[in-house]
Amino acid sequence: MLPTPVAAYMNLGVKLSSTSRQLPLDSTVALAREARDAGLHSGWFGQSFAYDSPSLAALVGREVPDLHVGTAAIPIFGRHPLLVSSQAQTAQAATGGRYHLGLALGTRHLTEGAFGLPYQRPIGLLREFLTALRPLLETGEADFHGELLTATTPYSAAVPGARPPVPVLVAAMGPQALRVSGELADGILPFLAGPRALAEHIVPAVTAAAKAAGRPAPRIVALVPGAVTADAEGVRQRAAEALALYERVPSYQRVIELSGADRAADLAVLGDEEAVAAEVRRYRDAGATEVVFTATDLSGEDDRRRTWKLLGELSCD
Repeated sequence: MLPTPVAAYMNLGVKLSSTSRQLPLDSTVALAREARDAGLHSGWFGQSFAYDSPSLAALVGREVPDLHVGTAAIPIFGRHPLLVSSQAQTAQAATGGRYHLGLALGTRHLTEGAFGLPYQRPIGLLREFLTALRPLLETGEADFHGELLTATTPYSAAVPGARPPVPVLVAAMGPQALRVSGELADGILPFLAGPRALAEHIVPAVTAAAKAAGRPAPRIVALVPGAVTADAEGVRQRAAEALALYERVPSYQRVIELSGADRAADLAVLGDEEAVAAEVRRYRDAGATEVVFTATDLSGEDDRRRTWKLLGELSCD
């Protein structure tokens, strides 16, 4: 007996890249085809030094029709709206309108350690970045002069075929980032934010900001570590190792606590099909419009296939 669909309007997806699995391009395309054939709506790629996420999404999306693809997410420090717009529009044209751009503030450790840039005024930079980026994605034109960046177009930066305009999502969870995202983005990509944090803090804040700015209700794309498995405790231990780094980042420390958890791994959704389906419904009820499972490879290929099968069944109309 198939699980009852979560809701006709809710899209479910999976992350096709993770810290524990970096695949060659052909293998990634094959995995994306498997996700599509399982009935999943979307496949997502984190930004890594091992590949360029928008390029990978464009290639995969072009090879796998019907599967939406996205980045989750590109840190804005060290990037410029003109270049990110060109990448995103190219991916949108390549996939026939199935690309979703995710942006992030990144962390002080990455920004200063890897890029050699001062991690200063991240919220101000986010506001200016989005303000410059939106007209570029919509019209190919920009004439923005801010305190932290400038973006002007001496000629059109529109990419032929990049329609509809690329949706922009922000990995926002703190009050200020949620306010800016509600005003200027199409939605958010919260990670390690459990149903309690979503319902009580994140969804109300970003929705109120969007309403005040006269924008549509934002998309809430919840990134959730999880898998269908018979070895929930064993997988949770592996998840604890894989997710421990987030417990040292203040923004994640805060959202983990708001979710009622002591550590990141406590928020991993693990168990049999019935247990995982129930948790997906909790995220929907908390305000998530979409759920994307990450780290589904922590428990092996058999469990990954079980997980994808369940998510595909849950996302059926």
